[in-house]
Amino acid sequence: MRTGRVLVVAVMLGCLAGCADSGSTPPVSSPEAAPALPSSEADIPGLPVPPFPLPGQPAPAPDDTVPKQAEASPGAKLTVSDVRLSRHPGFDRVEYYLGGQGTPGFSVWYTGRAVQDGSGRELQVAGDSVLEVRITGSGYPFDTGVAPYAGPDPATDPAVPGVAGVYRTTVFEGITQSFVGVAGDEPGFTVVAEPMPNRLVIDIATG
Repeated sequence: MRTGRVLVVAVMLGCLAGCADSGSTPPVSSPEAAPALPSSEADIPGLPVPPFPLPGQPAPAPDDTVPKQAEASPGAKLTVSDVRLSRHPGFDRVEYYLGGQGTPGFSVWYTGRAVQDGSGRELQVAGDSVLEVRITGSGYPFDTGVAPYAGPDPATDPAVPGVAGVYRTTVFEGITQSFVGVAGDEPGFTVVAEPMPNRLVIDIATG
């Protein structure tokens, strides 16, 4: 009886070995780690960043002219690195691209005079109306390590006629102050802070 049992066990072991050799049972392996992806297209060196769509963000209502504001994240230190204008159906867009840490806060409203912080000097701003833009959570470039915007002042684009110009991006006591000259009598606008890339987006209604 013992010899019979030994033969049965030997036969079973032989079958198991044959099945493994035939490849009927796939080997188990750990999945390959996915390659690291950039956090946004803006992180790919040399790749131009187009205006990003804002999914679900409605066009501004023509009569939505109330001031807009939001708080910056704690410890935010941001520098405006670029200003971009673009035209869309029903609105024109101004984007302040930001480098540094945190999420910006903002206060944006229509003002009768474009008066600079600190100096008290009044700027002459083109257009029919003036939006004052204050980006809170700002830092000086030597604190953030971000090269500040060095483009035209004012920033303009003939393809975006609703924006007569974006003036200055100066920092004073943790606030970046800028002014947007708007064509038209105080059209409605929306303001939102968007990540990836980090930026403040102002949409201004057009006819």
